[in-house]
Amino acid sequence: MDEQLYRQAAAVLQEVNKTVTGKDECIYKAFAAILAGGHILIEDVPGVGKTTLALAFSQVMGLLNHRVQFTPDVMPADILGFSMYQKETGQFAYHPGTIMCNLFLADEINRTSPKTQSALLEVMEEGSVTVDGVSHPVPQPFIVMATQNPKGSAGTQLLPESQLDRFMICMSMGYPDAESEIEIAKGKSRPGGESLQPVMSGESLIELREYIAQLYMHDNIYAYVTNLVNATRENAFIELGVSPRGTIACVRMAKAWAFLQGRGYVIPEDVADIFPDVAKHRLVLNTKARVTHVTAEAVLAEILGSVRQPASYTRGRQNQL
Repeated sequence: MDEQLYRQAAAVLQEVNKTVTGKDECIYKAFAAILAGGHILIEDVPGVGKTTLALAFSQVMGLLNHRVQFTPDVMPADILGFSMYQKETGQFAYHPGTIMCNLFLADEINRTSPKTQSALLEVMEEGSVTVDGVSHPVPQPFIVMATQNPKGSAGTQLLPESQLDRFMICMSMGYPDAESEIEIAKGKSRPGGESLQPVMSGESLIELREYIAQLYMHDNIYAYVTNLVNATRENAFIELGVSPRGTIACVRMAKAWAFLQGRGYVIPEDVADIFPDVAKHRLVLNTKARVTHVTAEAVLAEILGSVRQPASYTRGRQNQL
C-alpha cells in the first residue's frame, strides 16, 4: 500500500467533508468512482446537495469544471461544440463546447431532449467528441457527474439504457439526518465550497488511478463478480441484466473501494459493498416485477444473499480461496 497516495486521497475526502455534511458514504462512493476512472449519476430530489458535491470535488482536486443546467432547449452543439467557417482562412474552425473540461457537471440531465442526452455517449466512452467528422479529445482526467430528478418528476425524459450503462455508479444522497440538518441550518455546511483548498492535481489523480488499477484481486473474486452479474441475467424479475461493461465497472470500483479502506488488495466484501451502486441503473425490470412492486434494490439484495462469497483475506496476507 502506497502511504503517500493514500494520504492524498484522505486529504481530498477531508476537504469535501467540509462542504457536504452527513453524507460520508456518498462522498466515499463518488470518490471511489472518480478513482476508478468512471462517471457518476446522482438521482435524487432537488436540494439535497448533488451539485454541491460535484463542485466540491472539482475544487479540491484542482480540476477545470464546466456546469450545464440541462433544459429542453439545450442543443448538442452547446455541449460538443461546432464548426464555423473562417473567412480569413477559407476553412472551418472548431469552437469547443462546454464538454472541454476535466469535470463536466450535467445538472438535471433528464430534463433535456434525448437528442442532447445522446450527445454525451461518445465522449463518456471514448474521451473524445466528433464534430463534422473530426475527432477532438477532451482534457484528461475527464469525469462526468450528472444529476437527475426522480423518474416521473415534472418535465423529465428517461435516459436510454445505453446512456445509463456509461455511468459507473448511480447513487442517491437522500435527506440529511436531523443532526446534520441542524448544522446545515446553522451554516456549518458551506454550499459553493468557498473555503475549500485544492489538495490534489489532475496529474496526481491520473497517477492514483494507475496505481489502483494494479491492486491485487484473486481469481476467485473475479469469479464472484461474474457470478453476481450472471445472476442478474437469470433473475425472474429482470428483463435486461448487467452488461459486460458493468462487470468491468464492478471490478474497477471494487479496487478503488479497497484502496479507500486502506488495503492494497480486494476482498469479497468490497464487491458486495459497491455492487448495488454499479448494477441498479443497469437493470430493466420486467412486467412481473412492476406488477408485484418489486424494486431493483430488493432484487439486488436477494442476489447478494444467494450468490456464495469466496473465502476472505486476513490483513497483510492472502488465504487460500
